[in-house]
Amino acid sequence: MNENEISRVIYESAIEVHRELGGPGLLETVYEEALCYELQQRGLVVERQKILPIKYKRTALGNPFRIDLLVDGKVIIECKATEQYNNIFEVQVLTYLRLSNLKLGLVINFGEALVKNGIHRVVNKL
Repeated sequence: MNENEISRVIYESAIEVHRELGGPGLLETVYEEALCYELQQRGLVVERQKILPIKYKRTALGNPFRIDLLVDGKVIIECKATEQYNNIFEVQVLTYLRLSNLKLGLVINFGEALVKNGIHRVVNKL
């Protein structure tokens, strides 16, 4: 599957998770774990809390980034559960994409009344 096909499955899965858990109000880690489960049930390979080393002038720094979910090695998901969405979340995902040479990331804010309004695409040369 390509990035766009994967993102479609992620979108549908996020809606299912939000609906099944009763909407907003839970911790981010609960939604992350449920989304991981849902994506795996749909046949996708999901890495949770994937460490992304940061290199500075060919030296790995001691504090790597942690990607919430990496799906099929192609799409980064950053899970949020907040009432106050901040565009910095998208900047963060764009940085992850650049550091990992990936093309597509999604910020999913489960804190929205309708999670479809909380899904934001972030692209890096896609």
